[in-house]
Amino acid sequence: MSGPLVVQSDKTILLEVDHPDADAARVSIAPFAELERSPEHVHTYRITPLALWNARSAGHDAEQAVDALVRFSRYPVPPALLVDVADTMGRYGRLVIEDHPSGGLVLRAATVEDLPVLTEVRRHRHVAPLLGEDVSDMAVAVDGSQRGQLKQALLRAGWPAIDAASYLTGEPLVVDLDPDGGGQPWSLRDYQAQAVDGFAAGGSGVVVLPCGSGKTLVGAAALARLSTNTLILATNTVAARQWRRELLARTTLRDDEIGEYSGERKEIRPVTVATYQLLVTRRAGRYAHLELFSARDWGLVIYDEVHLLPAPVFRMTSEIQSRRRLGLTATLVREDNREGDVFSLIGPKRFDAPWRDLERQGWIAPASCTEVRVALTGEERMAYATAEADIRYRVGATAASKLAVVDAIVARHREEPTLVIGAYLDQLDDIATRLAAPLVTGATPVAERERLYDAFRAGTERLLVVSKVANFSVDLPDAAVAVQVSGTFGSRQEEAQRLGRILRPKTGGKPAHFYAVVSRDTNDADYAAHRQRFLAEQGYAYSIIDSADLLAADGSGHDPSRPGSQEA
Repeated sequence: MSGPLVVQSDKTILLEVDHPDADAARVSIAPFAELERSPEHVHTYRITPLALWNARSAGHDAEQAVDALVRFSRYPVPPALLVDVADTMGRYGRLVIEDHPSGGLVLRAATVEDLPVLTEVRRHRHVAPLLGEDVSDMAVAVDGSQRGQLKQALLRAGWPAIDAASYLTGEPLVVDLDPDGGGQPWSLRDYQAQAVDGFAAGGSGVVVLPCGSGKTLVGAAALARLSTNTLILATNTVAARQWRRELLARTTLRDDEIGEYSGERKEIRPVTVATYQLLVTRRAGRYAHLELFSARDWGLVIYDEVHLLPAPVFRMTSEIQSRRRLGLTATLVREDNREGDVFSLIGPKRFDAPWRDLERQGWIAPASCTEVRVALTGEERMAYATAEADIRYRVGATAASKLAVVDAIVARHREEPTLVIGAYLDQLDDIATRLAAPLVTGATPVAERERLYDAFRAGTERLLVVSKVANFSVDLPDAAVAVQVSGTFGSRQEEAQRLGRILRPKTGGKPAHFYAVVSRDTNDADYAAHRQRFLAEQGYAYSIIDSADLLAADGSGHDPSRPGSQEA
């Protein structure tokens, strides 16, 4: 049988989803191609320079990429495309940033053959101001304070450099993993140990692991490996306190060695966990809390959910390139297209575990994904049609016709721990009232959030209605069902994070259930399709059902979200 790929000269790749070799082909091209569209039968990928460079930095070479294209392609691959793949991957590492024996840094041509590349970038208008005098025929001086800006400029010029310069060791800290911590013996899983090894070998970089697979343990192990003062940046105060609890349980760190730097506390200790929100708080025209980056001799900075880095933190990170940096995330997707800044300022991708691989190994739960399409009433449809463009999505996403569908889904899974997740507070308030369920939003005090999360973990609360504050770094291991009623427009990383809330393995290998409730014939449906793209790249398929079918089946024992429904 012919292959599942159609490789085209414009660097797009079409993948036939129903082909028996589709999964193998998807895994082979995922390191160097990005998913663009994922309708029912044919997915579209695009080969981009950044994807090729990330693949190259992770140890994949051009021969492997070319072999994957040729092996799975239905038709002959355009020769020019294969040449371009090889040439683009070959651009990575022809320039090297390293220490100079007499002090300072240099930008060096990797080989004599790469000297013309160094000459070229020396004349580039964005690179030239960041370079100093020649130190040899092969190298030019670089001010250490310009290290991050230089890497950004070289990436944009199309010549990403290998950063081989040394790092400050930071103030030493005696710390090790505690194999008996957390109440029972434990050890790093193989993929977690591989992730730590990949980071340690590279010096700085990003580890990509699915939600629920133990990214915090990777961070703790990296901290123990380096044994140095460490700054950890988390998404919110609840996440920061979860980091603190996990470090106390899994390492030999004492309570007085871990500080919280948040809106409630300002503790700077050998290991300090701070929130992005506080760091980007601006007063009198300045980001005063960003001074935390230089408040201590940090040897390591850990960025939790690194794909969320705010612009001010990017700027400060470009100035601390002498510190080791570890980014942790479930997806490097950013809707502002700043993935290149993550690559150049945090570091390239050092380890990436496909979600489905960990599912097959039993480390995350299998998940059933269902999109429920809701037909609006005539009145709702007219309200949507006449709404101003800037609020049209809200009108469609918060339509009252969704409420009965949410009721039916929650009733179907009444025995399972369930999260109802949305973006609009008035919609969530209505749902919480209908379901007589607690509501958790950004306005919920941290202490109350933690109380409700603890009750959910303990099983005394089986249902929570939550806003986007629960998208990231919230540890609710027993959550088995998520019902998404609205989202942040077409955010792919938000969809991935919301599915991730329910991916912890279940007793008996039971699957998790993820529902997206979408208003038919509105841009709510368009944004939903965009949100699903990253998960489609990971091998997840959405069954599409009509709300009328779901409501008609309610109580009949038939579940239209199971196999047999239309797939997206």
